[in-house]
Amino acid sequence: MTDQPQAPAEQPTDHCAEGSTPAFGADAVVAYLRDNPTFFAEHDELLSELHIPHQRGDSVSLVERQLKLLRDRNIEMRHRLSQLMDVARDNDRLFDKTRRLILDLLDADSLESVVMAVEDSLRQEFKVPFVSLILFGEAAAPVGRWVNSADAQQAIGGLLCSGKTVSGNLRDHELDFLFGEEQRKEVGSTAVATLNHQGLHGVLAIASRDPQHYKSSVGTLFLSYIAEVLGRVVPRFTQTLRPVR
Repeated sequence: MTDQPQAPAEQPTDHCAEGSTPAFGADAVVAYLRDNPTFFAEHDELLSELHIPHQRGDSVSLVERQLKLLRDRNIEMRHRLSQLMDVARDNDRLFDKTRRLILDLLDADSLESVVMAVEDSLRQEFKVPFVSLILFGEAAAPVGRWVNSADAQQAIGGLLCSGKTVSGNLRDHELDFLFGEEQRKEVGSTAVATLNHQGLHGVLAIASRDPQHYKSSVGTLFLSYIAEVLGRVVPRFTQTLRPVR
């Protein structure tokens, strides 16, 4: 067999030879700058040479761009902080009103005092336009609104079964039972809390004309606290109360 002449082996290309420029992708540059955050501090002369296109077509230096971003972030953070402070102030006011009402309920010496404390506080202090406190029992009491427990289960059984505070938009027949037909026409959204302690003793419902005011499970914490206290206080003042179990 005749030997064939061999082609000379290819020499590896020296990409780092003098005069050549290494090829770096954008990802590599980004990764390098992230790994070396002090790069521009050591090469500050580059800051005035780098320019970023502006929306108006002009160019701004990197430093100007960074300053603008920092200003925008600062404005956004101040706005968020202001919102959080507003929420905190609102919660402080709600807590103070709730505390005063609960103390009045604990100091009450009659069922009439309990009913008046709840209705007056919610309407005058909390500025709630629609308030309904309904107690369940087989016989009517001299004060407040009482309904037969079976009628309550038939009308709003879906609101009672969970034992939790419910909020949002209710059905017409539920609103009729809670607030009456005339007020129902004005109600936009509702929150309903059960008076539940060793049995179901009644419901406390509040409503707003704003359909978005009482959203699902939002803003009902203080109403739940009030209802929990009522569930313990109301049974002390009547023997006609028969819990729904």
